[in-house]
Amino acid sequence: MKNVLEYDAATVVRDQRTILGPLSWNVDPSQRWVVLGPNGAGKTTLLQLAATLIHPSGGTVRVLGERLGRVDVFELRPRIGFASSAMARLIPDSERVIDAVMTAAYSVAGRWNEEYEEIDERRARRVLEEWRLGELADRRFGTLSDGERKRVQIARAVMTDPELLLLDEPAASLDLGAREELLELLGGYASSPNAPAIIMVTHHVEEIPPGFGHALLLRSGGIVAEGEIGEVITSQHLTAAFGRPLQVTRTGSRFAAFAA
Repeated sequence: MKNVLEYDAATVVRDQRTILGPLSWNVDPSQRWVVLGPNGAGKTTLLQLAATLIHPSGGTVRVLGERLGRVDVFELRPRIGFASSAMARLIPDSERVIDAVMTAAYSVAGRWNEEYEEIDERRARRVLEEWRLGELADRRFGTLSDGERKRVQIARAVMTDPELLLLDEPAASLDLGAREELLELLGGYASSPNAPAIIMVTHHVEEIPPGFGHALLLRSGGIVAEGEIGEVITSQHLTAAFGRPLQVTRTGSRFAAFAA
């Protein structure tokens, strides 16, 4: 497969208002993208298309080689890992962490009548260990801290070895320590040659993990800049995207931005 995502003049229209596009953009399997822009820029809509949760109003979108509108999305979704605050709200507070992760195998939230094999539980426990959650496996989801919940969401998203991983503001609301722990884990995962293509939406350049090599900046549903991260995350491009003078600094693989 050449690209895991292909947007060709894609648009999304709601209440006769275009909220995304026309937008053309491709993602190949080796890339890790961060998507930034102000509120209302179209970031979440872009991710919802990639997650097959919505269809474009115009143009075409191909996900894992299949065109939306001409494929059974329920067959595609198990191949896509998706972590978001909306998804977290679907997980019952009473659910054990180990079960919250295992249910990804059936693309459901909350255990019901599914049957799991021993290999499923072993896989889930291994993933929990990788995301520093092993000792929380038998805890109830509702008792976890924000940082722990975020990591459980990501562990759930990678449980099925997806071909595409989508992260919607994974570091939002976290304190400094929890944020840095999450970014360290995400950076290590993104740097692995075995990791899938990753697209992460965020509002803040400080939340870009190491290992992400490409960036897409959006404003009012259109692309301001796209490409290699060092060429996109600049003072000029962020100023254009957010509509006010911003100064960007870089230390190693990490970025920071402030009012110029």
